[in-house]
Amino acid sequence: MKILDNMVAVFVIVIVFLLIIPLPAPVLDFLFIANLALSFVILLTSMYIKESLEFSIFPSLLLITTLFRLALNVSATRAILQDGGYAGEVIKTFGDFVIRGNVVVGLVIFLIIVLVQFIVITKGSERVSEVAARFTLDAMPGKQMAIDADLSSGLITEDEARLRRSKIQREADFFGAMDGASKFVKGDAIISLVVALINLIGGILVGFMSGMGDFGTIINTYAAATVGDGLMSQIPALLISVATGMIVTRSASESTLNEEVTKQFLSQPMVLIMSAIAMLCLMFIGFPPVQVLVMSGLLLVLGVTTLRKMKQPLAAMEGPPADAGQEITSEADYYRDIDNVYNLLTVDPLSMEFGYSLIPLVDSGSGGTFVDRVVMFRKHFAVSMGMVFPSVRIMDSGQLNPNQYAINIKGEQVAVGEVLVDHFLALAPTDGEDTIDGIETVEPAFGIPAKWISADKQVKAELAGYTLIDPTSVIITHLSEVIKSHAHELLSRQEVGNILTNLKKTNQAIVEDTIPAILPLASLQKILGNLLREGVPIKDVETVLETVAEYGGSIRDLDMLTEYVRQALRRTITHRFAEAGQLKVISLDTAIENQIMGAVKKVENGSYLALDPQVIQGIVTAATAQIDKIKDLVQVPIILTSPIVRVYFKKLMDEFYLDCVVLSFNEIDSQVKIQALGSITLA
Repeated sequence: MKILDNMVAVFVIVIVFLLIIPLPAPVLDFLFIANLALSFVILLTSMYIKESLEFSIFPSLLLITTLFRLALNVSATRAILQDGGYAGEVIKTFGDFVIRGNVVVGLVIFLIIVLVQFIVITKGSERVSEVAARFTLDAMPGKQMAIDADLSSGLITEDEARLRRSKIQREADFFGAMDGASKFVKGDAIISLVVALINLIGGILVGFMSGMGDFGTIINTYAAATVGDGLMSQIPALLISVATGMIVTRSASESTLNEEVTKQFLSQPMVLIMSAIAMLCLMFIGFPPVQVLVMSGLLLVLGVTTLRKMKQPLAAMEGPPADAGQEITSEADYYRDIDNVYNLLTVDPLSMEFGYSLIPLVDSGSGGTFVDRVVMFRKHFAVSMGMVFPSVRIMDSGQLNPNQYAINIKGEQVAVGEVLVDHFLALAPTDGEDTIDGIETVEPAFGIPAKWISADKQVKAELAGYTLIDPTSVIITHLSEVIKSHAHELLSRQEVGNILTNLKKTNQAIVEDTIPAILPLASLQKILGNLLREGVPIKDVETVLETVAEYGGSIRDLDMLTEYVRQALRRTITHRFAEAGQLKVISLDTAIENQIMGAVKKVENGSYLALDPQVIQGIVTAATAQIDKIKDLVQVPIILTSPIVRVYFKKLMDEFYLDCVVLSFNEIDSQVKIQALGSITLA
């Protein structure tokens, strides 16, 4: 077993000794036969693999076999020159068989084989290897990004992603090695010509010096040996060159070469029939009729047989194919199965598209940290808001500008941004001068005027008091704001079920007593969505369920039930919007509250507000004026109302002013001080 484990190392050492030690003719015969057998094994292996990586040792094997042939050439040349042109029965038999008494014909055949290998096969394989290596390396970032996207969307596991990344790296290494290894075969073809000249010229000189006979005898002897040695060297080299070409051209195949050739040649039976007719026409210009008729008959029979097999009954035009195991040969066949059509209807809850210039930012293989930043933000969002948003599907897009990205919610674009790679987004200091030159832009998440500055201005900008943000952070910040504002849309029923399952670990009774006994899961989803829509965390699901259990039996209006839940979460809401134990608010005049309550219309499943349009315009105008007065004092304006009015006033303001918070007195912790900065009144 130890010898088998070290077989390759032993073989390489033997090759080295072949260059030095003279070999008996029987041993040389055996090694030539072994070389030919090894070449056949390599060629057939290359035909039966489905992808190049199944024969990943080929570059190293190419080097070893080339060295083996060179060692045999040296040993054969030594024997030819020392033993009067005799280097074993293999070389003698091969030389006599090819020459057949004509030295010129034998040498021409040898020269043609060498040139075919050198100019056609080796040159083509070398070019394909070079192009494959370059394109494999160029495609690595896109492939890595696709893997990261599938991983982040949950389509594959971490282990599967690791295997796919490893495969991509191995492909790049393989084709890079093949690009260099193909040069060995090219050099082998050149050296074979040199060795042939040495054998022929050196043999003639040795023959004359040793007095072997006349010139014709010497030429015949050493020409036969030269051609035999050359062919026994170049035919294995030719086989391995063909194997090289097959391996580097396997990138587009999904099965073995035999299966691919059979399937693709027989996929167009009309081509075979038309070829048979064309071959028949050759008889009219003098081609031998027997051979033409045989070939035409074979093509015609093959074409007609294949055409009959491909015809399907008319009844099978709609619905799945009759044979469920039959291989799908066209797009139409695939979509006859209605289940495959339904697969197209899947919509990603959350996805992002990137222009090609931004791929390095999101490609982990190129050093991008975007996916890791999304994972960490998911953790932060879960801790702060009590919800796990779905995986972000990442895609490249040719429809976007190279520096653009787009954020999609349920397949529809909701935000677009633009960043410059290798630049920093610079926000000018509030009390300083804008002294740094850059490209004017707007920060995509908050709409703040900013500049894109190059990396060489980073230190100067920091010293001037600018806030610098790298491109990845700009995208993550924009994504985070979009997720926060659309969290209620991303809260699926499946996620609500996951939240309840997690709660069952600590309080199983409250879940089983409330859902669905008092409130169905869909209604709980609506309540949690209402909270998220206004930026209220849903971490304390236990309190939510306790409130629902208390009021859900008598209140069917989900908006009003949400108001009771908000009041139960007063500490959470207060801590969310208060600063330093103080809440700066705008109060709502009692007269406006009375008008709103008088316009509330009750229906069976809820209520709605039926205010006069002029009154609505007056209220919104007054509220907007008060908000504009305090916008420099607070980041987010807060309007304080009575509990019964809050939900209706919030819906009214959402139609015209989205960035304000509406709270009721019952939603504020008693320990927080309220500072009124203004009051909304009608003139």
